Amino acid sequence: MNKLTKVAGRTIMWAFLLLTAVLTLFPILMTLTGSLKTGAEMMTGGTLWPSKLQFANYAEAWKQANFARYTWNSAFVSVMVTIGTLLVAAMAAYVVDRRTFPGKSLYVMVQASMMFISVGAIVLRPQFEMMVALHLNTTLWGVILILISAHSSTFFMLLGFFKAIPRELDEAAMVDGSGFARTFFRIILPLLAPGLGVAGLFAFRHAWNEYILPLVFTMTNPQLQTLTVGLANLRYGASAAMQIHLMMAGACLSILPMLIVYMVANKSFIQVTAGSVKG
Repeated sequence: MNKLTKVAGRTIMWAFLLLTAVLTLFPILMTLTGSLKTGAEMMTGGTLWPSKLQFANYAEAWKQANFARYTWNSAFVSVMVTIGTLLVAAMAAYVVDRRTFPGKSLYVMVQASMMFISVGAIVLRPQFEMMVALHLNTTLWGVILILISAHSSTFFMLLGFFKAIPRELDEAAMVDGSGFARTFFRIILPLLAPGLGVAGLFAFRHAWNEYILPLVFTMTNPQLQTLTVGLANLRYGASAAMQIHLMMAGACLSILPMLIVYMVANKSFIQVTAGSVKG
């Protein structure tokens, strides 16, 4: 009876994992095969696999979507947001973990509440008006500053990593004459490298996939549009015909930078996972 229970449990587990894998990979497969179809095949939707592979869709999507320019804009926004988010969130998490100050509990509560507010929807208008007052509404720096301000999830992620670093290291550094800031940048921050890698990947992905903010801030200057906004412009061609096949080709191209970033940060994922299993 016990053996049958184990077999049934494993069967259910593998069935669940297989179903999850199918639900995860099927949209990617649809996008990949759709990017290799003609426009007519996409409209009719007869088969999953294209009758003839249309690799020219990628070249056409690159040309129509001004990929080189939009990719640079997306990369600039994503890199600046990642650096800014990690710096702000890491400093905030370090102070909260290592220091006691008036309003500390209130600050943590506000950070927690910000995780449930959509930056791109509820507070879009006041944020835009604030950037107008700062004369940043016609540049990508307005988008960057707003995205950096949405760092609550990164703050709590890094706060957990800081709690795993012994306080004795801070005390030993201060005995040797190291100040609070120097201790943070020269001793504590290097030990946080795996956490920074994981948090940086999520921050980069969030900035790379952001659509509403770049759309609003670049309406009057198409040259500043990011890749997500440029891909949306591929939906209709010059003759108002739908170009879903080109949108999918562009989507496949836009995934490549994220894969590169993941491969760079993969070591941090492995270190974090290994440490949690070992602990």
